[in-house]
Amino acid sequence: MSLHFEPIPTAQVRAIRAGGPDANGMPAERGFISEGRGEPCRHCLSQVPTGREFLILAHRPFPDLQPYAECGPIFLCADDCPAWEGEGVPPMLTMSEDYLLKGYRANHRIFYGTGKVVPRAEVSAYAEVLLADPDVAYVDVRSARNNCFQLRIRRRD
Repeated sequence: MSLHFEPIPTAQVRAIRAGGPDANGMPAERGFISEGRGEPCRHCLSQVPTGREFLILAHRPFPDLQPYAECGPIFLCADDCPAWEGEGVPPMLTMSEDYLLKGYRANHRIFYGTGKVVPRAEVSAYAEVLLADPDVAYVDVRSARNNCFQLRIRRRD
């Protein structure tokens, strides 16, 4: 199975950078400078470069409010960066020793029993296992420590 690692959509990122509201209706916080570790951008799916500004904002990767629509803090490069379009595992999924993966149905409700913390080397394999089930529409990857949304994985068309 081929996997597609999805960044946050470019139009949404541009709106946030221009001062648009985050998931809490607030503008992104500005003025933070990357130390080169621990600030992964959810658009380019790489570490924010050392010495560069990044934004902190609330993100809810679900279309509507509902009990399973988790919201939490994320980082974005403050400057323009290209959306991830690469093959294989994006650089940001090499920054931690493990990640929390959860499968979701097409109605954006969690698929019970799919949540699991996996070592970084097993992220793709576990996502493939989950996505082999036709009832799983996508897999969200979150921080195993802080539960921050990292990215979404879908079957590649």
